[in-house]
Amino acid sequence: MSISAVFDIAFGGLFYASIIFLIAAGLQVVFGTQKILNLACGSFYALGAYAGISFIDWFVGPGSSAPYFMLVLIAAGLSLFFLGPVIERGVLKFIYPREEVFQLLATFALVLIFEDIIKIFWGIYPRIAKGTAIVYQSIHIGEIVIPLYHLFVIVCSFSIALIIGFVIKNTKFGKMLRAVADDREMAAALGINVTHVYLLSFTLGTVLGTLGGSLIIPVTAAMLGMGIEAIVLAFAVVVIGGLGSMMGAFIGAIIVGMLKAVALATFPELETFVIYLLVIIILLIRPWGLFGRPEIEAR
Repeated sequence: MSISAVFDIAFGGLFYASIIFLIAAGLQVVFGTQKILNLACGSFYALGAYAGISFIDWFVGPGSSAPYFMLVLIAAGLSLFFLGPVIERGVLKFIYPREEVFQLLATFALVLIFEDIIKIFWGIYPRIAKGTAIVYQSIHIGEIVIPLYHLFVIVCSFSIALIIGFVIKNTKFGKMLRAVADDREMAAALGINVTHVYLLSFTLGTVLGTLGGSLIIPVTAAMLGMGIEAIVLAFAVVVIGGLGSMMGAFIGAIIVGMLKAVALATFPELETFVIYLLVIIILLIRPWGLFGRPEIEAR
């Protein structure tokens, strides 16, 4: 296998990882703080993709530059932030005391609702972003070809990972987030507004998912069912990396992205198989994941 082919696989794996990380990071933020496995994270991803399509249709005209195009896609993902407060205050606050099975059913119900919302506003047929191939170019270094848009998404996602890590470890909000995650009752007794922290953390998780969806649009089509696939990959990432661990989401996304890229380049039929073979191995050897804590499994 040539150097350029190996580079293409590795670069493609990083690109997949950067998108998967955003979805899984949103899932981790919500679980780490609110202890809810949010199945709707995949729906946020799908809604972000369709929002990206709409923003391109509305705001991008002929001759638009690549930086402007990027800003439109980012704005599309961020524009759906309002879903976080609406869902957290309108649905989740009523199910925090309920059993985990009920929480899963409630968030899965949101998945079904959002699928119908997509059908109502965007229809049942796949939608693509028009004109993206003209806007984005590639860098050629010998035999190696680096698509600029893929590079942008990778840099953007990894920058978000660094920002989240900094916020959680070094800011007042991050300290409150960790306090609520460790002991909600004690945090409330110390004067932390738990309701406010829940609202902000779920909104952050929502925006991460919608941003991932809007950024993927130039290289794929928005279609029904893409949210379900995203849920599957996000859960594979958190199982491998460890539920509740942001570092686990980062490393798990890279592992899943690389496995996906290698499988697609060699044996596409085994794409799903190799990912879930690793998931099974991790569950058998280290059920709490590579970076998770054993006590999380017992909760």
